[in-house]
Amino acid sequence: MISGRRVLITGGAGFIGSHLAERLLATPADGNHVVIFDNFRRNALGTAGLDENPNLTIIKGDVMDAAALREAMQGCDAVVHMASIAGVDTVLKNPVKTMRIAMVGTDNALEAARELGGIKRFIDFSTSEVFGRYAYHVTEFDSTTLGAVGEARWTYAVAKLATEHLAMNYHKEFDLPACSIRPFNVYGPRQVGEGAVHHFIRRALANEDLTIHNEGSQIRAWCYIDDIIDAVLLCLSKDQAVGHAFNIGNARSTVTIYNLAELIVRLTNSSSKLNFIDWPNTDVEVRVPNSGKSKELLGFVAQTNLEEGLGRTIEWYRRDMGL
Repeated sequence: MISGRRVLITGGAGFIGSHLAERLLATPADGNHVVIFDNFRRNALGTAGLDENPNLTIIKGDVMDAAALREAMQGCDAVVHMASIAGVDTVLKNPVKTMRIAMVGTDNALEAARELGGIKRFIDFSTSEVFGRYAYHVTEFDSTTLGAVGEARWTYAVAKLATEHLAMNYHKEFDLPACSIRPFNVYGPRQVGEGAVHHFIRRALANEDLTIHNEGSQIRAWCYIDDIIDAVLLCLSKDQAVGHAFNIGNARSTVTIYNLAELIVRLTNSSSKLNFIDWPNTDVEVRVPNSGKSKELLGFVAQTNLEEGLGRTIEWYRRDMGL
C-alpha cells in the first residue's frame, strides 16, 4: 500500500474513482491525501462513507476548465485521470461531447501536470473498447481497431486511443511518468450508470424482467472492483509501469451476457424472467483480455472469481435497496 502521497482523481466521484479514494484513504492519519475533481454528473461518493475524512478534498469542477483543473492539481504528486463520458447509451446520444471531454480534458490534465512538475505518476484511464468488436485474449501488442467513421459507438474508443497516444508522447517528449490502463468490464458495489451487472442485480432483486440485447450471446470477461483498484495502486507505486499501457481484467470470469443474467437470477433467488429485445446498434461481440503484461511488469493477477464477486455485489445492493 502506498503512503504519504497526494493523489488527484479526476472523475473521482464515479464508481471506480470512489473505490480508489476509499483504498487510498485506508491508511494512518499521516498517510495519503486524496483530491477528487468531478462535475458530479454521477456520484458514488455518497454511499462510500468518506465525507468526513480529513484527508479528502472534494472540488466540483470540469476537466474542460483548464485553469480550475490546474488549480486542483497544485501540490499533488500523482494524477489518476478517469473523467469521461461513460456508458454506451450516453455515448450514442453525445458523440461530440464524448470526444471533446476525452481529448481536450486529457490534454488539459497532461499539460497541467507538465507545467506544475513534481508529478511522480500520471495514470490515463483508457478502455478495452480500443480493440473493437472482436477482442479475444488480446494483448497490449495486438492491433487496436478504430471502427467505421461516423459510427457513434466508436467515438469513445477512438478518443480514448488518442489519449493513450497523447499520454505516451508526454512521457517520451517531456519525461512525464505516464501510463495507461484499459479496464475490461468492471463491476461491484456502488456501481452507477448503465452496466449490465448493475441493471441485472437491481431488477432481479425486485423480481422484475431482465432486459437482454438480441440473443445475449455477447461474451465478456468480468473484473471485480477490488482487483482493478489493486492494479491502479501497483501502477502508482511501481516504476515499471511508466511508459506502458496495461490490459486489466479477469479472463477466468468469462461468460455470455445470457449466462450472466441466469447466474444473477440464481444467486438472488429471483423470480425474474429474461426479456430479449432487438438492439440494432453496433455491439462488442467478444471482449476477453490477456493480462500477461500486467502480471510480468506489475505482479498483477485478478483474485476474485465471478460468483464470489457477484455475491458481494448482490449483498451490497440488498442493503442499498433496503431489502
